[in-house]
Amino acid sequence: MPEIEPKLIVVWRITERCTLTCPFCANDASLGGLRREVVVEQVERFGCILGEFRQRTGRRVLLSWLGGEPLLWPPLFAVSRRLHDDFGLELSLTTNGTTLNLPEAQEELLASFSEITVSIDGFAPLHDQLRGWPGGWQQIREAVIALADRRTEKRLPKLRANIVLMRDNLPLFAELCETLAMWGIDEITFNQLGGRERPEFFPDHRLRPEDAKQLATMLPALRAKLAARGVRLCGSDDYLTRISASSHNQPLPIADCAPGQRYLFIDECGRMAPCSFTGAEFGIPIDDIASAADLLALPQRFAAMREQSLAAACADCPSTQVFAKFLN
Repeated sequence: MPEIEPKLIVVWRITERCTLTCPFCANDASLGGLRREVVVEQVERFGCILGEFRQRTGRRVLLSWLGGEPLLWPPLFAVSRRLHDDFGLELSLTTNGTTLNLPEAQEELLASFSEITVSIDGFAPLHDQLRGWPGGWQQIREAVIALADRRTEKRLPKLRANIVLMRDNLPLFAELCETLAMWGIDEITFNQLGGRERPEFFPDHRLRPEDAKQLATMLPALRAKLAARGVRLCGSDDYLTRISASSHNQPLPIADCAPGQRYLFIDECGRMAPCSFTGAEFGIPIDDIASAADLLALPQRFAAMREQSLAAACADCPSTQVFAKFLN
């Protein structure tokens, strides 16, 4: 049965630091520049409010760390333990895997986290080249297999792989998914390559209309094949429609995404918005949120802001949450 009240998902980009040089990412280490990080006290204060929200509403709260590379934020594990143990928050993170093989990292992730998402862009030659990390694919493989072997009978944390799809890796996408299943991955998601962060890389690597069609054609059989092995391949029909529209340069506006009801995004400066694309127009400092009641009032607050003026991104919504990336 579906949940009467869906869980609240809070994605928090806690650091812009990263050691890899992915040419499609704004956090590419070769770009230099200021790398901001969130303030620990701010995280703990807001985590307490999320705990109050959970108790007051009975809704589950999933707090998901994002970067940069979140495992490079020094207080991550101490803060995560407290939010999990004291406030009952579920935790997840998305990692490039550079430190996933360290014993301390594995112990903490197994103890406190519900989900771990590892970014994988292809097989070793392509993945290591794109990431600027010789030997990276093999290191991630060994770390994921070790984590899968050490999990409890509840299969927690869930192990997810996320793939940035581009024309470079689409031909081997099915084979890559089957390989990830052999590692012990439970769930596979994918994003289409976006052009906002690195427009110089985008044109020669983006998905074309024929690529989007190929993806939609291969998914049903691949999804069934993976399901037979207990692996879930995500990506709803709406999500494929979003990818196809992007490949054709066709905008998909969203009139009302119910902002703040099920999903919130917080950046490294402590600015909260309905998604990562609307912070400039709808961003609210989390220091303005003093209680669970303030958190409950956010959907109405965001809706009032939308009535006054739409964010630029809403004219061609790129949010994977809105288009149900995690469904199938």
